[in-house]
Amino acid sequence: MTTPPDPTAGVFDGREHQLPVRIYYEDTDFSGIVYHANYLRYMERGRSDFFRMVGISHTELATQDTAFAIIRLELDFKRSARIDDALVVRTTYDRVKGPRLFVTQRITRGADVVLEAKGEAVCISLSGRPRRPTAQMLAQLAPWLAEAPEG
Repeated sequence: MTTPPDPTAGVFDGREHQLPVRIYYEDTDFSGIVYHANYLRYMERGRSDFFRMVGISHTELATQDTAFAIIRLELDFKRSARIDDALVVRTTYDRVKGPRLFVTQRITRGADVVLEAKGEAVCISLSGRPRRPTAQMLAQLAPWLAEAPEG
């Protein structure tokens, strides 16, 4: 009996994490176009798999009373995606300032940009209070940031 493959967590190209996403019928609205809220789900997967690939585990963070909340997200929809499209969620973490992490994301279909996004996440305790990322987390993120973390 063969072992089933692990789900993909994407790949890195330089600082950019790339996560392939296939569009299924369930992702679309009655017109066959991806329902707008689903792009948020794809971007969440991109951010989570970025962390997973640099060795940051959400499960482990929870044992350290740490989580993340998106506090700002600016979306610019460029094109529609449709059933069977093969998209790539492209994620870069740009900088860390105190408890805040600044992220840029794009969703592409081939050479076409479907969506561009700028976001801000805040590191929080499990009770919801802002807190600085752990030193270990900053060390794991540092090679992937455009700017060195600020205190």
